[in-house]
Amino acid sequence: MKKQSKSSKRWLKEHFNDPFVQKAKKEGWRSRASYKLIEIQEKDRLLKPGMTVVDLGSAPGGWSQVAVKQLGKKGKLFALDLLDMDPIAGVEFLQADFLADSSLTWLLAQCEGKAPDVVLSDLAPNASGVASADQARAMALVEIALDFVQRALAPGGSFLVKTFQGEGWDGYLKNLRTCFEKVIVRKPEASRARSKEVYLLARGFLG
Repeated sequence: MKKQSKSSKRWLKEHFNDPFVQKAKKEGWRSRASYKLIEIQEKDRLLKPGMTVVDLGSAPGGWSQVAVKQLGKKGKLFALDLLDMDPIAGVEFLQADFLADSSLTWLLAQCEGKAPDVVLSDLAPNASGVASADQARAMALVEIALDFVQRALAPGGSFLVKTFQGEGWDGYLKNLRTCFEKVIVRKPEASRARSKEVYLLARGFLG
């Protein structure tokens, strides 16, 4: 318990001293994760005006905040999460399990039959401190996100997903490359250097 307490205190100190946490608070972003999507957007031009975009695991809304600014008045952004999320102008939010059939029905109804152009996923499990268990849970989440993509994404569309390098990662990357024309690995500056977190940007969904 003492080790866990020390670890928690260390994490909290690192978190609140993090320049991206401080910057996010100052600039009005809901999380430091916003800067990860900002950097990828600047580099890869993933989001464009008029697109239809889905943000999986959207709470607290950092990615939705960034994305909705890129889509313009004709774009549509739909966010889904098991947790509640405070409203964001221009974002339609559903608190639900995104793999439930009712969620897909809701999404297609909101899209008026038009499949999304981009699916974003910044999903991550709550850390238990047991590395092997956390990696297994993280891989399960990205597999679930890919399953959603295969059911919902428009042919030619893009998928941006947070992953953690470790057991199962190579196989997931290989699988992703069978579903998309191109897959790029990104490690944004706002992603802590010691973290195994990397983002996979898959483009040209083969349907």
